Order: sequence, then structure tokens, then C-alpha cells
Amino acid sequence: MPRLVLASQSPARLATLKSAGVTPEVVVSGVDEDKVLADATERFGELDPADAVLVLAQAKAEEVAARLEESWADAEAPADGSPAGDGSPAGDGPSAGDGSPEAEAPADVIVVGCDSMLEIDGTIVGKPADAAAARERWRAMRGSKGVLHTGHWVVDLRDDAAGGTGGTLGSTSSTTVWFADIDDDEIDAYVATDEPLHVAGAFTIDGLGGPYVERIEGDHHGVVGISLPLLRELLGDLNIPWRALREA
Repeated sequence: MPRLVLASQSPARLATLKSAGVTPEVVVSGVDEDKVLADATERFGELDPADAVLVLAQAKAEEVAARLEESWADAEAPADGSPAGDGSPAGDGPSAGDGSPEAEAPADVIVVGCDSMLEIDGTIVGKPADAAAARERWRAMRGSKGVLHTGHWVVDLRDDAAGGTGGTLGSTSSTTVWFADIDDDEIDAYVATDEPLHVAGAFTIDGLGGPYVERIEGDHHGVVGISLPLLRELLGDLNIPWRALREA
């Protein structure tokens, strides 16, 4: 069974994968999102929202993949710094026995990175800075619609014996969301829960914000933050059937 590493600290993404029978190992990326977007804009020009989330998803997945490979190489190196394969005892290097993906060099790891943004009238909106911003956001969104873009990027770290392709690829899921025309008191009560302050677009579809989403067009998993059908397709391109990840 391939080992899926999720390059995201999102509880919603983790819960979505678990509900589908897949329990990933979580390794949070350390990328500077503002810098990644600024660099990409300098290279390619102004990014549309669907491309921006894909750029960030790629950066997160590849940063975690590189960090894992570096840590595995360090774990395999002899403690005295001599080159691998020189006859030094294998046990002299750093311990790789705690089972975490950052402590050993497994043959079958796949890294998945994601990023989400809400687009309203051509403008990207992320997490609100504070409660006042969240209230303002909801007053603008109510009775209207937006598009939730979620970028996905997959990096194949499996070795040849495990069917590794060395592939790195991604795509974006975009879902249109219609918001209920709620009054100011309802907005204030929702913002007071603090939930809107921690999620892209200041709402959830699978949590306290669910009653305020009237309908969607597209994959609801993408609104949660990870599109299971799209991830299945990307993994299929790497010759990994979804059933190979499912635990039951």
C-alpha cells in the first residue's frame, strides 16, 4: 500500500481523506505563500485564481517532498560523515526507527499538496484578518455566489521496485458556491464562533457554515479543500488505483 503524505495542516482535508478510507501522514509545508505567488507573477505575469492555487499546491508538495528526501538521506548517512557504502556499521547513523515519514526512507511515499482560494467577482479572498473583516466579507457574499478554487499537486517519491514514476503533476478543482442572504445578526453570530477566521473564503460547507451555503455546482469535496475525484484521477496518472490507498 502506498503511503500518502499530506502537505497540509488542514483538519478538513485530513478528515475528508479519512472518511474515504485513507489515513495520510501529515507533514506541514513551510513555504512562504506570498513569496511563491510574487515569484510566479514575476515569471509568468498576473495569475488567475485557478493558476494561483495550483502554484501554491505545487510549492507545498515539492517543499515537503524535498525535505523528506533530505531527511532520509541524512538518516542513512553514517554518523562520522563517511560516504555511504564504505563499510561503516549501518546502526551508527541517526535513528530511523520511530516510524515517521521524516525518520526513514520508505519505498512507497506519495506527497499531496493543496491550496484553496475563494474568487468573488474576479477578486481572490483568503482567510479574513480578523472578525471585522469576516463580517464585512459575509455582508458582501450574502445572496451572491463565488468560485472556490482548490489546487492539487502530487509528487511520486516511490522507488522503482514500488512502481515509482518520478512524476510530479497537478490540477485545480473549481466549484461555484451560492451563499444564503442572511441578516446581520446571523452573520455576527457565525463570526462569533471564530470558524470563519480560519478558513479560505470565511466559510465552511462541512461545519458551522453549512447552513449558509444554499447550493453548489461542482465537487463539494473541492469546497472542503481536497477533491477526492480529482485526486483519484491524478493518482491514476501515476498508475496508483484509489483502492491501493484505501485501508478497508
